[in-house]
Amino acid sequence: MPKKLLVVDDEPAIVKGLKFSLERDGYQIDAAYDGEEAMKMFDENQYDLVILDVMLPKLDGLTVLQRIREKSSVPVIMLTAKGEDMDKILGLEYGADDYITKPFNILELKARIKAVFRRTNDTNKNDQQIIRVKNMTINLANRSVTIDGREVNLTAKEFDLLKLFATNPGKVYTRENLLELIWKYEYLGDVRTVDVHIRRLREKIEKNPSQPEFIFTKWGVGYYFADK
Repeated sequence: MPKKLLVVDDEPAIVKGLKFSLERDGYQIDAAYDGEEAMKMFDENQYDLVILDVMLPKLDGLTVLQRIREKSSVPVIMLTAKGEDMDKILGLEYGADDYITKPFNILELKARIKAVFRRTNDTNKNDQQIIRVKNMTINLANRSVTIDGREVNLTAKEFDLLKLFATNPGKVYTRENLLELIWKYEYLGDVRTVDVHIRRLREKIEKNPSQPEFIFTKWGVGYYFADK
């Protein structure tokens, strides 16, 4: 069954080009041209991934992302204008899995889409694999996390980070290591991406993010997970 993607951009030429190119790769594509239309389509359909522009009429992309995250952890790739670093940072803060800067190379976008689905497929091979650390339970098969029996809603990238840490307790990863292992392609050295995701992950799984019990900082080096 083909993967179903929602492309959201108010520039018809970009939508037309993405739709044509991605459909040639076998994806099923729906398109929306403003934020309100995007939310309506998202509520009425099931998508495997969303490609979402930041600058949209009616509802901006960051607002759309926030509303998606209130109900779903579906992977979201943000499209941002060149040089708009704040949009990138806010997108990651609000739960985007990735971003790509306009104008972009369609081959780069396709590589990032494939990386998302490859991580999902790799996880599905780990049938009924459970990791328990202190009061946390991580189910690798259905990509769920519970703490004290309460389910924690993680984005795809947040779960991938947690899985890597939890399956390698005590191992220190540099930001560059994490970019390579989790994002699986050259990320232009933007290590802020890692820091933002780690901060968001800590806010969700730690009782006190400033005094973590699970994900620790090795100052001047990187991050590591608590030994079991």
